[in-house]
Amino acid sequence: MAAPTPTLAVPGQPLATPAQPLAVPAQPQPQAHTAPPAPRALAEPSTPQAPAEEPTPRYLVGLARDQEDVRAAQRLRHQVFAGELGARLDGPEPGLDTDAFDAYCDHLLVREETTGEIVGTYRILPPDRAAVAGRLYSESEFDLTRLAPIRHDLVEVGRSCVHPAHRNGAVIALIWAGLARYMTSTGHNWLAGCCSLPLADGGTLAAATWDTVRTKHLAPEEYWVTPHKLWSPDGITRPEGRTELPPLLRGYLRLGAWVCGAPAHDPDFGVADLYVLLSLRRTNPRYLNHFLSLAPAR
Repeated sequence: MAAPTPTLAVPGQPLATPAQPLAVPAQPQPQAHTAPPAPRALAEPSTPQAPAEEPTPRYLVGLARDQEDVRAAQRLRHQVFAGELGARLDGPEPGLDTDAFDAYCDHLLVREETTGEIVGTYRILPPDRAAVAGRLYSESEFDLTRLAPIRHDLVEVGRSCVHPAHRNGAVIALIWAGLARYMTSTGHNWLAGCCSLPLADGGTLAAATWDTVRTKHLAPEEYWVTPHKLWSPDGITRPEGRTELPPLLRGYLRLGAWVCGAPAHDPDFGVADLYVLLSLRRTNPRYLNHFLSLAPAR
């Protein structure tokens, strides 16, 4: 499922101002019967040099091939979740975000083509391995009883993150492309997981986001889930103007996903989590085909 994709070019630095021509010095008046001194040569203005072209990053998407790949994904997760977002992680190995579900999951990876560095990841738990694991990860936050009729066809995703130096449209598009290819290759229809809303601002963004999705994107009642630890937006001042939804949630909603009820509070990560459910049958074929074209089948 690997496919290179163009990214935003890195603009060069502004050109330096060309050196100015030297001023012509005043020449002494020639004396009678003597030849005038030869004029001094003027300095040529320097020619501005074109900025060195930085290579545009190219990326590949695919599943982890071995344990080394999985550890690279866990290292990136720790860097983003603990180092950047301040999450409290309980994994046994310093510098790695690990839990019991990693062993049951496929790990979607985006690599920088030149260096091979893992710059994006999303963890995928297919239904057959969820049955072996005994539960879904999101059941630690939600009661999923109403989803029982679709559990046999439900793929759970989570632990999505992108390296801060590579948060561009190309990497995000490849993550979606990898998910689309995975779902069509395995034949599953339902995709679900948590979209996290940071609470570092006191819950302002989370409250405004919940106001938006509950009126426009709420699932039919038959798919509602119940948070074990409800996060309530009561008493939180909403920002003025239009609320910009978080990118991951915005991507899901654009594909036709539903939000399955009120958010759960995850104090370890300092977020409010929305449970999001997507049926591929509801997805606009134009979007689906676009993402599939970025990750051709092998």
